[in-house]
Amino acid sequence: MQSALLAALASCADGPFRSQILDFLMGLSCDELQFLAEFLGASILESEEHHGCSRAQLAKRVAAFQRARGGYREPSPDQDHKMILLLEFLCRTGLQRPPVAMRASA
Repeated sequence: MQSALLAALASCADGPFRSQILDFLMGLSCDELQFLAEFLGASILESEEHHGCSRAQLAKRVAAFQRARGGYREPSPDQDHKMILLLEFLCRTGLQRPPVAMRASA
């Protein structure tokens, strides 16, 4: 399952950045990879568009995602760590914009 998550998440990055993203992702646990994939899946399913979010706006979206999952009642080191990883992943891949499938539905 971890290799499928790695491949899917790495495919979100543009060609020149894909090898750097893959290196970044290979350092993550399966649980962390699942968290990233859950956020991307939720972003595709939500109907509201987010064009060119700043890192601060992106952090608010991630926090809202955590609240919606029911797992962010009190900040924990694990949840904070996952949020930091997600923000870094999104910024490195340029995915602070909505995924293509989401943009195309508008």
